Amino acid sequence: MKPKRLRADVLAGLTTSFALLPECIAFALVAHLNPLMGLYGAFIICTLTALFGGRPGMVSGAAGSMAVVIVALVVQHGVQYLLATVLLGGLIMLAFGLLKLGKLVRMVPHPVMLGFVNGLAIIIALAQLEHFKRGDTWLSGQPLYLMAGLVAVTMAIVYLLPRLTRAVPPALVAILSVGLAVHLLGLPTRTLGDMAHIAGGLPTLALPDIPWNLQTLHIIAPYAILMALVGLLETLLTLNLTDEITESRGYPDRECVALGAANMVSGVFGGMGGCAMIGQTVINLSSGGRGRLSGIVAGVLILLFILFLSPLIERIPLAALVGVMFVVSQQTFAWASLRVVNKVPLNDVLVIIAVTVITVFTDLATAVLCGIIIAALNFAWQQARELYADAHIEADGSKLYHLHGTLFFASTAPFLNQFDPASDPAHVTLDCRHLRFVDYSAIAALKTLRERYAKAGKQLHVFHLSERCKQMLKRAGGELA
Repeated sequence: MKPKRLRADVLAGLTTSFALLPECIAFALVAHLNPLMGLYGAFIICTLTALFGGRPGMVSGAAGSMAVVIVALVVQHGVQYLLATVLLGGLIMLAFGLLKLGKLVRMVPHPVMLGFVNGLAIIIALAQLEHFKRGDTWLSGQPLYLMAGLVAVTMAIVYLLPRLTRAVPPALVAILSVGLAVHLLGLPTRTLGDMAHIAGGLPTLALPDIPWNLQTLHIIAPYAILMALVGLLETLLTLNLTDEITESRGYPDRECVALGAANMVSGVFGGMGGCAMIGQTVINLSSGGRGRLSGIVAGVLILLFILFLSPLIERIPLAALVGVMFVVSQQTFAWASLRVVNKVPLNDVLVIIAVTVITVFTDLATAVLCGIIIAALNFAWQQARELYADAHIEADGSKLYHLHGTLFFASTAPFLNQFDPASDPAHVTLDCRHLRFVDYSAIAALKTLRERYAKAGKQLHVFHLSERCKQMLKRAGGELA
């Protein structure tokens, strides 16, 4: 590795580690867990996915989407059941990758991807507002002004420093500068230590202390499946985004295997489950992190913070970290999606808006699933409308139909409406060289049409079927006359 690339990855990893800390602590608290569980999970998952994953430059850790999924489990059954769930969820992710199902991410339409990115950008920004509260009360007066001022200074450094130099990541300079200023001036603002104390020891290996029986499996399986689905979905979509930003290609199946293995290791070492984190990935990439080393540095530094550097790290002002995350939110949001509102089909615009809103108010998995369903229904509707037939009377008095389009479940009614068995001549021919058969509904529609002509005492002949269509008809017991 070239010294310049090495230096860029190390600095990017350092910057990313600072951004990981408050997020992982906050997500652990959301899930009613010891903050160290979030940090152990971040160290293990970030390091292992960086080492063995399929997308260098992408950062994984104890993610908020996973925390939301397992809150009810922790409250009802306790931490040990959570660790077993992380273990099982990791196994599901591992199997997903080994079965090479990562390619399914290609089924996610671009409008859904834009909605996903926009929704997460809004969630990142809204999450920072919690730091403007003390308990359940919003800050006011001098504490509010100081907090807002430090956030503004941090954002200004991040935006303006690249105009002077790109030798160091602007987010790192902003965090260290604001932290130093707060320390030297003795400014009374909240620090990372006000969220939680992060001092601790090495994570220890231990299987979850639960009864290993079918009843336990019945409890943890639904949560594990949901955790795996959410984690895989967020990871694969973040991988796609990273591919676009870096103009390079990742390997989704390898990333799924590494993520699953990392979650299993996290589960047996007392850490939370996790997946790719889009905010921290954007920070890493914008700071110059492109190789595996940046993720490894970020993960290892989390452990060093826990073991040796907690007194210093706990002095970092929350305002500096909030300011960086506000910038990340702004950089993550796909602003181009606003400029194409009047340039793309209305259906695609509605998909973008729907996925964005559902992501913010429910969860990522629901949003993407709804987006895919809406996009698929729209595609089916458009394809069904494009089926048509040209017809004319031949010299011998028979009628010839030239069919164009795709025959499938949504277009069977338009297909059948093209014909008039009662008025057509005794001999009718279907030329299907430009017609594509997709599913069993297409076969059933052709069979129905043949029966209608037979009932009218007329003959229907079908020509120029593709080999695939012939095979489908043969398996279904249809005739090709």
